Amino acid sequence: MHTVTSADGTRIAVDRSGAGPALVLVSGALGSRLFPEPLVPALEPHFTVYSYDRRGRNDSGDNPPYAVGREIEDLAAVIEDAGGSAFLHGMSSGAVLALRAAAAGLPVTQLTLYEPPFLTDDSRPPLPDDYVQRLDELIAAGQRGEAVTYFMTMAVGVPEEFLGPLRESPMWPGMEAVAHTLAYDGRVMGDTMSGKPLPAEWSSVTVPTTVIAGERSEPFMHRGTQALADLLPNAVHRVLPGQDHNVDPAALAPVLRQELLAPQKRS
Repeated sequence: MHTVTSADGTRIAVDRSGAGPALVLVSGALGSRLFPEPLVPALEPHFTVYSYDRRGRNDSGDNPPYAVGREIEDLAAVIEDAGGSAFLHGMSSGAVLALRAAAAGLPVTQLTLYEPPFLTDDSRPPLPDDYVQRLDELIAAGQRGEAVTYFMTMAVGVPEEFLGPLRESPMWPGMEAVAHTLAYDGRVMGDTMSGKPLPAEWSSVTVPTTVIAGERSEPFMHRGTQALADLLPNAVHRVLPGQDHNVDPAALAPVLRQELLAPQKRS
């Protein structure tokens, strides 16, 4: 691990491994630089892989008040550390952060985005208007477990009765430790889980982009990812057989290698 310094002075923890063109992995809600660990060994022979802790998580610092622009600055610092330009692979809300970074003009050479959780229709309930505010209130009250539960039920759609075993799992304390960053991801998502069309200004993102959905994921995920691929001028939509939002790294890694190193014709 080493650190890079973001524009506001925040230290961001980064792991670097492998050899080849730079590929930065951008994790989603509750994720960390260790979360994509099973994916990294499959990518190391082909890429120099950069995994980092987003601000406020684990070994990275934080510097309130939060702003999405600061997370983009963090990513800019990681890309600079990677040599000044990089491929970006984003997972879930991390895919949305990667997309926003490209839209902001960061030196991104290509994007792969796995299931940005856009809701562009009425196929599932939208997030409440006060979703981020509610997360902020729970964290301010010290109710980290309740914040994770709220995210799981409202954003992910996990039935309440399924949360008991998760609360007893070894992962739960780590989730609670970074629960304050759930509101950060809510701000990254903006109103893109409200059933509205995606922001038209994203059509300015012209870098080659592959938007990927798992075959077994919910219909809203397929519609949202297809809507993004249709909006971007240089994008393709891929469906990964047998996968859902909890994608198997062994299934995902070959797609990333294909799309980034030998991209198919975009249509």
